[in-house]
Amino acid sequence: MAATMTSIRLDKDLADEAVKLLGVKTRTEAVHVALREIVALNKFKRTMSKYRGKLKFAGVDE
Repeated sequence: MAATMTSIRLDKDLADEAVKLLGVKTRTEAVHVALREIVALNKFKRTMSKYRGKLKFAGVDE
């Protein structure tokens, strides 16, 4: 993973809550987890939109 130092302003309370909810040790880890989650969610939504109504799932409506 390529990493770069950057400075951002975070809501301290929100960042600390995210640390607790995500079970990570640092705010940096919380930001990384949150970024990975939003990227994955966006990819999932795009995939679902692309294949809307075109996929068949075994065991459903049989």
